Amino acid sequence: MKFQQIRGATAIVTYAGKKFLIDPFFEDKGTLPPVSSPYNNTPNPLVDLPLPVNDIIKVDAVIVTHMHHFDHFGEAATAALPKNMPIFTQSDKEAQDMHDLGFQSVTPLLDEGLDFEGVTLFRTDGEHGRGEAAIANYEALGVPYDVCGVVFVNAGDKTLYLAGDTLWGVPVKEAIGKHVPEVIVLNAARAEFSDGTPILMGVNGLYEVTKAAPSAIIIASHLDAVNHARLTRADIRSFVQGKGIASQVLIPEDGEEISL
Repeated sequence: MKFQQIRGATAIVTYAGKKFLIDPFFEDKGTLPPVSSPYNNTPNPLVDLPLPVNDIIKVDAVIVTHMHHFDHFGEAATAALPKNMPIFTQSDKEAQDMHDLGFQSVTPLLDEGLDFEGVTLFRTDGEHGRGEAAIANYEALGVPYDVCGVVFVNAGDKTLYLAGDTLWGVPVKEAIGKHVPEVIVLNAARAEFSDGTPILMGVNGLYEVTKAAPSAIIIASHLDAVNHARLTRADIRSFVQGKGIASQVLIPEDGEEISL
């Protein structure tokens, strides 16, 4: 198994000999407006892609954990990806939305799992914010609230849980309890709405995951790429060193590939 950090939530997972592109976000640095934030109003994305798009899309399939948030799927990905590329979405609704964009081989993930060329993929729930404040913020932006994660299973590999955009809470606990993953990828940048409502876990959530899955390797992702995130790689590195868990938590740079 290999995990290659691309940028933000975008990554390539090589699993059981197949390459999966996660949440393709290909827009050029600084070409999108910032998310309203009291901390940083730099246009998005904050950094360039580490590799040419034509190299990034040399994969067997794409997984989109939620397609209507700009930093997970957008116009650049729509233009770059071959229309016959196998794509997995979080729901029937988003599968239809992908079909409407011209993609021909789109399949919604299932909680009970589905097979792709020997890899079983399980859909998991997530909480991209919690409570009335989060719902109100999403409604004001005109984007949906729903997200998912995905678990990769193959008899010859470690079980991988990619949690997606979520806070620490019941869905993550349940996914860990059900699938017992040996590798967990967390989007851990503590992104917030302008009113301070959290929509991604930060170091406290990451720490809870290390306690819930003490034998798992944790990969911290979705860092240093969008303006509304509050944590950097340096912040997380300092935290895990202080907690004595640096050997359990990997923090890859953009473009870096980890073999597990």
